Amino acid sequence: MLFWILVAALTAALAVILLYPLLRGAKAAENIRAGEAAVYRDQLRELDRDLNGWLITPEEADYARAEIGRRLIAVSADEPAETAKPARHHRFTEAFVLLVLPVLGLCLYLTTGRPDLPSQPLEARLENPGNDVAVLITKAERHLAEKPDDGKGWDVLAPIYFRTMRVNDAQLAYRNAIRLLGPSPVRLDGLAETLMAASDGVVTEEARQVLEQSLTLEPDNPRARFYIALSMEQAGRPDEARQAFEALAKQSPDDAPWLPLVNEHIAMNGGVKSGADPAAPGANPAAPGADQAAPGNPTQQDVAAAETMSAGDRQQMIRGMVESLDAKLNEDPNNFEGWMRLVRSYAVLNDKDRAAGALKRGLAAFPPPGEQGRQLLALARELGIATEGATQ
Repeated sequence: MLFWILVAALTAALAVILLYPLLRGAKAAENIRAGEAAVYRDQLRELDRDLNGWLITPEEADYARAEIGRRLIAVSADEPAETAKPARHHRFTEAFVLLVLPVLGLCLYLTTGRPDLPSQPLEARLENPGNDVAVLITKAERHLAEKPDDGKGWDVLAPIYFRTMRVNDAQLAYRNAIRLLGPSPVRLDGLAETLMAASDGVVTEEARQVLEQSLTLEPDNPRARFYIALSMEQAGRPDEARQAFEALAKQSPDDAPWLPLVNEHIAMNGGVKSGADPAAPGANPAAPGADQAAPGNPTQQDVAAAETMSAGDRQQMIRGMVESLDAKLNEDPNNFEGWMRLVRSYAVLNDKDRAAGALKRGLAAFPPPGEQGRQLLALARELGIATEGATQ
């Protein structure tokens, strides 16, 4: 019942807002015409004063009086016609606002709405949250407020916080989970990612220490090994970074989902992608990222030329290849792997603005509701690229 009372009140308020300009329109027009007539009469009286004071000649006074009288007659003659015409038009508009709009809104609600659905307070929604992430988070937060020593609760909540871009909350949740349940590779990697996200994708010293602790528990952990190699790259140690990425590529299976990204970093640090040269010993042409026809991949000639370049020239060549890939994707945006490669490349080059721009253009071609769009957003979060406004 309260719902329908609110609907009626809102409808009445909207009708008053729409009718107010119409109701005051005719009166405003009358006031304008009355004001014009009063001005002309005042001008006639001023004209007589000027004539008596010898400020103007009789001929000038007659000419001015005739002009003012003509305007006064025109205003008086237009008054009946102007007041009668809008009145009929306004009556039709008023009827439309008062009758048609409420009936139309009611019909739309009855056909598309759910008038039979009872109101559901927060407590009821917390009992059955379904897929509502906000309600799930609220339920978990209430539980942890009552039982802050529930490590499993923090363990579940931490990745949800991170996926919803609540980085500081995710960091606190991971720390609590580690404190209560003990360190594990998954928890340590998650904490390191929150530390990197808080520092715009930079692998800080604290994050590196957490990753090294993760490697003591799982020496072949690809995620920790990748981020440690990335820290070497960010620290300006390309040779060490390339060796670390090459070691990770060597231990990775051919169908590993992270292998294309590892290959990109190998190339950007002056190495040869895994599988880039079919004649090279141990090369695997079927590995992901080995397709030489893919936009932005270096040719064998590019690889050979890069080996003879200085570090500065090699970096310039890499940037040129990235810009070439960018241009090709502008011409043909329906290339998901190309957008993934472009976003990674700009992030590695530490050009976050262009990385964010590439992400936005990639999401225009592959919207977030789809699987590929979600992968682009996940990559952006992994690389510390801001996703706010990227889907607009």
